[in-house]
Amino acid sequence: MNKRAVGTRYEEEAAAYLKRRGYRILEHSYRSRTGEIDLIARDGEYLVFVEVKYRSDASCGSPLEAVGFRKQRSIIKVAQFYMLTHGYGTETNCRFDVVAICGEEIELVQNAFGM
Repeated sequence: MNKRAVGTRYEEEAAAYLKRRGYRILEHSYRSRTGEIDLIARDGEYLVFVEVKYRSDASCGSPLEAVGFRKQRSIIKVAQFYMLTHGYGTETNCRFDVVAICGEEIELVQNAFGM
């Protein structure tokens, strides 16, 4: 499987996991000129921007470690663009979650980083 197909597979797995936890998925693989957000969802009053990271095992480190400062800044820029172009005001409650998949284990970190 190529990287795109692998990414899509695990984004779908993450979306199913989030749905079971009560999230409502709004967008898959949202792209703008400034970058991409894997999933955009609603969780109660929150608009949630979700980064999905997969590792087959922990030999190369935790998937959470792959969401560093530069990646966070990129996600935030895309989230701001999304909110601006989809009619969400500055009063909208939003957060940034990370779904880390390592082998068969799934971990959700809510509010993993902020604007």
